[in-house]
Amino acid sequence: MTTPPNPAQAAAFRGIWPALLTPLNADLSIDHARLAAHCKSLIARGCPGVTAFGTTGEGPSFSMAERKEAIEQLICNGIPAAQIMVSTSCAALPETLELTRHAVSAGVHGCLMLPPFFLKGVSDQGIIDSYRYVIDGMGEDLPKLKLYLYHIPQVTGVSLSHHVIRALKHQYPDTILGIKDSACSTAHSIGLAEAFMKDLTVYVGFEPDLPEMGRRGSTGAISGLANFMPRVVDRLVTQPDAPATPAERARVIKLIGLLDGYSLMPALKGIMALLSGEPAWLRVRAPLVALTADEFTALEKTIREFGIDPESD
Repeated sequence: MTTPPNPAQAAAFRGIWPALLTPLNADLSIDHARLAAHCKSLIARGCPGVTAFGTTGEGPSFSMAERKEAIEQLICNGIPAAQIMVSTSCAALPETLELTRHAVSAGVHGCLMLPPFFLKGVSDQGIIDSYRYVIDGMGEDLPKLKLYLYHIPQVTGVSLSHHVIRALKHQYPDTILGIKDSACSTAHSIGLAEAFMKDLTVYVGFEPDLPEMGRRGSTGAISGLANFMPRVVDRLVTQPDAPATPAERARVIKLIGLLDGYSLMPALKGIMALLSGEPAWLRVRAPLVALTADEFTALEKTIREFGIDPESD
């Protein structure tokens, strides 16, 4: 007999919510029309929702005003608010709180939140206090907040320990719904699943680990590769023991290896430019640097040889 999910798991997102790349205009402002069209394409290909302004979306490179406007524009352009997840993470806690309030008031599904990421070597208590600042600051809107803790220490330099996760879940049992683990460590993700999956949904950002996590109860992912391979990513986590899964996992591992020589976000945008025929996708914000013409030519040859099929991938 299968144990029914607890309320937090039942309320958490399911399926693949791609970690959106953020398209830019020539002046490096956000291209709202192209972003909305990209979201509609992903939803049409079976994604229950999309995730804006995470690591893949260059989130901290945009101002609060830009991030607010982008969410408002997505909704105005026909993306249901309930199908949007927003990373509201900022270096300054008052700004994280402001973006979180804005996202909740807009009616989004939930918020993805990093630990404080500017100062390094901070204590577990400091991390707990940082999350508490934002959560307690929601006031009467707190019951509407669905929060996902975001662990990506190779980027932030700050880890979320089991103690931090346990303390936050104990204090805010109806608010903390899940953990996105993008540490790219199978052992770490399994450790989180063993410690918390009975109370929370543990998701991974590293696509090769999706089958293992699917077997352990994970029900979806926020994935960068899902910008152009959403069906493959979905099958990895929702059909972990299907006959085709080992081959699809090997294919994803091969693709990740092919991108090793590039800065990841510019390379992912290069793939989008190639598949869409829209060179505008190549634009990135500093400190990232766009692919050079030679790099794009080499990537194009690599990806065409690899083969990505928008109809099945």
